[in-house]
Amino acid sequence: MEELYRAIEDRIRRSGVNMTVDGEAVYNELCDQIEDKDPGSYVFCSKQDEDILFEYKVDVLEEQFNLSSIDIHTDGNIYHVDFDD
Repeated sequence: MEELYRAIEDRIRRSGVNMTVDGEAVYNELCDQIEDKDPGSYVFCSKQDEDILFEYKVDVLEEQFNLSSIDIHTDGNIYHVDFDD
């Protein structure tokens, strides 16, 4: 799992956003959001603090999920992190 957490962190860092993000926290938050959801495509928003909003685009499957992208809204900017490329 550590490899997955680092991959999330690396992709976010490469987006140019000027903040440190914990990949494990992102993963756990997504797991909490999708719990008991029917299969399908979802957009989840999570306010990290007063100035930071994460917008997750997720496909929920029967036994797993696919994080398609995260848009990080901060300081009047939007940083797009694509996980499907």
